[in-house]
Amino acid sequence: MDTLQIKYREEIVPAMMKTFNYSNVMQVPRLEKIVINMGLGDALENARVLDTSMGELSQITGQRPVLTRARKSIANFKLREGNPIGCRVTLRRQRMYEFFNRFLNVALPRVRDFKGTSPKAFDGRGNYTLGVLEQLIFPEINYDNVEQIKGMNITIVTSAQTDEEAKELLTLLGVPFRK
Repeated sequence: MDTLQIKYREEIVPAMMKTFNYSNVMQVPRLEKIVINMGLGDALENARVLDTSMGELSQITGQRPVLTRARKSIANFKLREGNPIGCRVTLRRQRMYEFFNRFLNVALPRVRDFKGTSPKAFDGRGNYTLGVLEQLIFPEINYDNVEQIKGMNITIVTSAQTDEEAKELLTLLGVPFRK
């Protein structure tokens, strides 16, 4: 088991039960999945961007990304329905905990001028989304092989019912929220 998983079971569950007065261990919120999404508008002109992005995303997550396609045609963006415009990965269980641990302890400290993550990025149902401006913060990416800097959205889905519970869970897991 990953160190984050052990920390969750031994430290976070008892702390959350005490804080929110849960009567059962199964009521304690937990991480369900992490979804990493890269939107690539440049893929319309240059198909090679999509291949390199999928390769980089698979290096970062250790899992093959799924190609996302346009749902609607939009003439102003020269976009047709069915065109590939991005890629995403859904991580669960062991890979999710490994990625989350690497993200918190290795990647986030490498962000330039990092002052903490926004405490307002919750969706009202206990899920948290943050944006990363460049893929270079991950040590798996070789700086010399990068042609274009691309960002990504990372969504952390929890089983929490409220944003307050989710924020407490993520704080205990080690997410550095801005004051």
